[in-house]
Amino acid sequence: MTRNVRATHNEYLRDPEIAAEYLSEALDDGDAAVILMALRNIAEAQEDGISGLAQRSHLGRESMYKMLSSSGNPKLSSFTKLVHGLGLKLKVEKDLTHVPAI
Repeated sequence: MTRNVRATHNEYLRDPEIAAEYLSEALDDGDAAVILMALRNIAEAQEDGISGLAQRSHLGRESMYKMLSSSGNPKLSSFTKLVHGLGLKLKVEKDLTHVPAI
């Protein structure tokens, strides 16, 4: 029996703990395109789809699609609404690899 890779990927990304780790890794990368791709993948994996996520995030469906497009550039307020709609929260911690300038 063969499984669709995308279906398996989506199944895992529906788990909030896995989604949180996935998004955290993208944020650690720091590349806006990588972060946006991770958000898009998590959003598309939702059982109720992007439309359901838009409702939970209190964002318009069209706005959600535009924000998650490859050319999207979400505002911070939209980004935080989306993250909360996914049942996740943002956390900031000290970067132990950062060496301050003297």
